[in-house]
Amino acid sequence: MRTGELSAGQGASPRVLVIEDDGSIRALLTVLLEREGFDVVTAIDGEAGLAAVDSSDPDVVILDIGLPRIDGLEVTRRLRANRATRTLPIILLTARASIEDMVAGLDAGADDFIRKPFERPELLARVRSGLRMRRAVLGMETAQAVVTALASAVEAKDLVTEQHCERLAVVTARLCERLSLTIDEREAITYGALLHDIGKIGVPEALLSKPGPLTPDEWVVLRRHPEIGEQICRPLGLSQSFAPVVRHHHERWDGGGYPDGLRRAEIPLGARIVALADAFDAMTHDRPYRKALSAGHALGELRDQSGRQFDPGLVEPFIACLDELADIPVVAPVHARSVGGRSTRGARTRPVNALR
Repeated sequence: MRTGELSAGQGASPRVLVIEDDGSIRALLTVLLEREGFDVVTAIDGEAGLAAVDSSDPDVVILDIGLPRIDGLEVTRRLRANRATRTLPIILLTARASIEDMVAGLDAGADDFIRKPFERPELLARVRSGLRMRRAVLGMETAQAVVTALASAVEAKDLVTEQHCERLAVVTARLCERLSLTIDEREAITYGALLHDIGKIGVPEALLSKPGPLTPDEWVVLRRHPEIGEQICRPLGLSQSFAPVVRHHHERWDGGGYPDGLRRAEIPLGARIVALADAFDAMTHDRPYRKALSAGHALGELRDQSGRQFDPGLVEPFIACLDELADIPVVAPVHARSVGGRSTRGARTRPVNALR
C-alpha cells in the first residue's frame, strides 16, 4: 500500500475502490462516501476493477458480486491469491440474501457484505470496520518489519554470520517446495528461517564471536536464544505460524536438543527443516571457532546424523535441493571416509550438534 500505511495516517483520505456495473448505484456510493471524506475510485466491471486495484492502491474495496466479464467472486479470489492484496479488505455488494451466496462469498475471501438496497449508516459502518481491520494488519506488517530489522542487527553483531539468515530462507523455501507444502506453510517456514536466530540479540557479543570453546556457563547463556527469540516474535499477529520454528530449531530428532527436549514428530516440521539448513550453512562457512568445512564433508555429516540429530525423512530431499541450488556433488556418509589416513570425524573441530 502507499508507503506501507493508510493514506489517512498521512493526513490524506482513505481510498475506497467501488467496482459496480450499475451506473446509478455506483454514483450513489461515490456521493455517500465522498461526503464522509473518502477518496473514491470506481470501475465498471471485474477486469477494470483488478486493474484499478493495481493503479489506485485502495484501502478498501466495495465489490458487486454480479459483475460482467469477471464476476465479484472471481475478483475476490484473485485478490486473495496475490500476496500484495491478500489482506486488502473486500466488502461484497449483493442483492442475494441466501446463506449459500454468503458462504460462497466468504469462501472466496470476502471480509463483509452489504445487501442491496443498502442504508447509508450500514454502508459507512462496514467501510469503517474494513479500515480498522486494514490498520490492524498494517500495524502487524510494520511490527514484522521491525523484527526483520532486529534480525539484521543480530547479524551485524557478528560479521562472520552475515547473510546467514537470508541463505537459510532461500534453501528452506526450495525444500518446502520440493515437499509440496502449502503456500502458507512455505511462507511461515521461510519467515521462521529468516528470524530463527533473532534471540541472539540478547546474547553478549563476546560469546557469539568467541574463537575458543564455550564454558558450560556460556553454553547456558547461548542456549537461551531460541526462547528469547520466541518472546520477541510473540507480539506479532502471525507469530503463531513461525514462532515454533524460532523456538525449536535446535531440537534434535533423538530428543537431545533444546530448549524443550522434543523428539521426532513432536518437533514442528518447520523447525526440523531449518535445523538442517542451519547446520549445513554453519559447517560450510567460517565461524569464529573454526574454518569452513568442505561441502562434501558437511553433506556427509548430515547423513551421519540422519535419524539422530536430523529428521531422516528430510536429509536426502534437503541434499537434493542443495544439489539443485549449487551443483554440490552427492557424497557418501562420513563414517566410511578418511583423509590422509585420519578419520574425517576426527578432522572436525566441533561436533555438528555443538555448532553455535
